[in-house]
Amino acid sequence: MATPVELKARREALAAQRSSGVARVSYDGKTVDYRSVAEIDRAIEALDREIAAAEGRRIVRQIRVTTAKGL
Repeated sequence: MATPVELKARREALAAQRSSGVARVSYDGKTVDYRSVAEIDRAIEALDREIAAAEGRRIVRQIRVTTAKGL
């Protein structure tokens, strides 16, 4: 398993690639091609989970829905 520092470097490379609009990322002499922004987003989320696990913490996500009739 990679160290948190290596995982964070991969995540930074993906984030930079996502904002630049290029579909190819290189790190540590390896190159990965992505097909879409959604695929890059999924890879970033997976890296976030790996980083959290390596650091011994959990990612907690909540969605709260509030509605009103407007009366």
